[in-house]
Amino acid sequence: MPYIYQDSSPQVPSVPQSARSTHSTGQSYKELKLQCQQKGILFEDCDFPAKDSSLFFSEKPPVPFVWKRPGDIVKEPQFILGGATRTDICQGDLGDCWLLAAIASLTLNENTLARVVPQDQDFGPGYAGIFHFQFWQHNEWLDVVIDDRLPTFKDRLVFLHSADHNEFWSALLEKAYAKLNGSYEALKGGSTIEAMEDFTGGVGEMYEVKKAPENFPEVLEKALKRGSMVGCSIDISSSAESEARTPRGLIKGHAYSVTGTDEVSYQGRKVKLIRIRNPWGQVEWNGAWSDNSSEWRSVSPSEQRRLHQTALDDGEFWMKYEDFLSHFDKVEICNLTPDALESNATHKWEVTVHQGSWVRGATAGGCRNFIETFWTNPQIKLQLTEKDDGQDECTFIAALMQKDRRKLKKLGAEMLTIGYAIYESPSDDEHLAKDFFRYHASKARSKSYINVREVSDRFKLPPGNYIIIPTTFEPHQEADFCLRIFSEKKAVTKEMDGNVDIELPELPKPTPPPEETEEEKQFRALFEQIAGQDMEISAEELEYVLNAVLEKTKNIKFKKIALLSCRNIISLMDTSGNGKLEFNEFKVFWDKLKKWIGIFLHFDSDHSGTMSSYELRLALKAAGFQLNNYLLQLMVLRYSDDQYQIEFDDFLNCLIRLENACRVFQALSTKSRDFINLNISEFINLTMNI
Repeated sequence: MPYIYQDSSPQVPSVPQSARSTHSTGQSYKELKLQCQQKGILFEDCDFPAKDSSLFFSEKPPVPFVWKRPGDIVKEPQFILGGATRTDICQGDLGDCWLLAAIASLTLNENTLARVVPQDQDFGPGYAGIFHFQFWQHNEWLDVVIDDRLPTFKDRLVFLHSADHNEFWSALLEKAYAKLNGSYEALKGGSTIEAMEDFTGGVGEMYEVKKAPENFPEVLEKALKRGSMVGCSIDISSSAESEARTPRGLIKGHAYSVTGTDEVSYQGRKVKLIRIRNPWGQVEWNGAWSDNSSEWRSVSPSEQRRLHQTALDDGEFWMKYEDFLSHFDKVEICNLTPDALESNATHKWEVTVHQGSWVRGATAGGCRNFIETFWTNPQIKLQLTEKDDGQDECTFIAALMQKDRRKLKKLGAEMLTIGYAIYESPSDDEHLAKDFFRYHASKARSKSYINVREVSDRFKLPPGNYIIIPTTFEPHQEADFCLRIFSEKKAVTKEMDGNVDIELPELPKPTPPPEETEEEKQFRALFEQIAGQDMEISAEELEYVLNAVLEKTKNIKFKKIALLSCRNIISLMDTSGNGKLEFNEFKVFWDKLKKWIGIFLHFDSDHSGTMSSYELRLALKAAGFQLNNYLLQLMVLRYSDDQYQIEFDDFLNCLIRLENACRVFQALSTKSRDFINLNISEFINLTMNI
């Protein structure tokens, strides 16, 4: 599908209290529940039906799953039994350990948990088979409604379940997240940080454990104390190693949760410990400080109780910090946004958000390796004005997220390889052109281009103006994206999209015959030959002469100037209103045509006879039309071919229709414009689609 460019103006981060209802009926959870109660029926979700299509999109269930409500599985189902805890998350027959690790971390923060899992629901009085959960998606909180029919086999839940078979909040949460992403299968494989962000609206940071800073224990402790969600994993070198068990009981390529850090006295010294949870609910570390290790015999029972140390095969275990560093490879931390922090928190991030799109042929320019198109990517200006306290620089996190790729899996979409570069900005506020990037190096960039949902890095730069260029690695790849800037101090961001600005010259007045030059006299003779006895050129005559002239013009490819295009030309140039061109009108158009041919040839950089659609912005600007990304994309979709090339007749049609639209808009009085409530951008959009 063609992507429609989204306005990247800075947005205020949304708050969960304003979560948007997403059900296709337009009704909220409360309205749907009340409707079911009044009718005495149990809710059945038409948006995510109890069918195979909600389970898988590329395969069939390996066994005949039966969708059942909790009351059909156990006698006394409970939504939450004894509080939502880490032991309520046990993995089923779905490769979504990354999601389960995030849910385990979610249970460590009561406020965050209560936001994702609203407490106004249970299986008690008023039960109507309907539940709801709230997730963050691209600067918006969504309220996702589901029915409680869950896939089972032999009366047991197939996927996520609680250790207590009467408890169902975690299984229903997984179903709601599957609905958000299109199916259960869409949840196969992922990064813990992805779900962490969807639970908090926070921003993730990834640490390579072997290269962790010296204060990493303090980093982890501080993160857990402020409610941040933390996950960890062991790298694999090939798919064959995925979920392979190490001799010490750890699983490679598996997502774990970090659920605590502490110190314990052991043989007269302090030992740093870290607590890890396996979302399988079993299979644990068997080295030092594991559940049944000899080290615990030297720790008092009271100290063991303080650490909640139990010798149960529940998937949770302690290990020495040094062992953690040597066995794990990555740690992911999800920093919370201001609305997710406690009101008395001493530090809050300043956050700005930009939505945008990479559109093939218009704004999908690829990385700096592709200099001919790199400059066409969206450009976002960042103004850093306040230094960090006691510092000479400004700290910020830039997080670039590609949107909805998991949901689009069923259409064959994969994660694109994305990243960004940051340049020092010149003084003006114009969209930077190709030459700027030829001769200026970036001041900072994302650590790498990688095929994950979000790329984020922390930077420290001197106060000043910068331009962030979010890109895919390869050009011509389409996706919607969300760019978030988290700054220690207030920062100002602005989309360098360019205002729509039209600079059209006044149509010249006729030249009196006595003042004609020799060249003009020759042109008049040509006109008389074409026009015939009525001394006016009709659309049919204009069609003939234009095609005859362009066929003889070197270095230009064109299909054919259509009769409709010639009528549009006459509509633009006909000041007398008789539907034909008189001599002076034809002469003005001919001057325009020569100018436009010159522009086309100038921007046909490879002399192929066609112009790259990525050059259209500059070509239109040379003709007097400065357009924003949205209008530019409309022109590209309408006038370029599948190789992102524009032939001259399409370029001419584009210019004629643009100038027609702009002259009509300029002719409208201010009162008329206000009455129809259209600006120039909206008016061009409207007229170009007629």
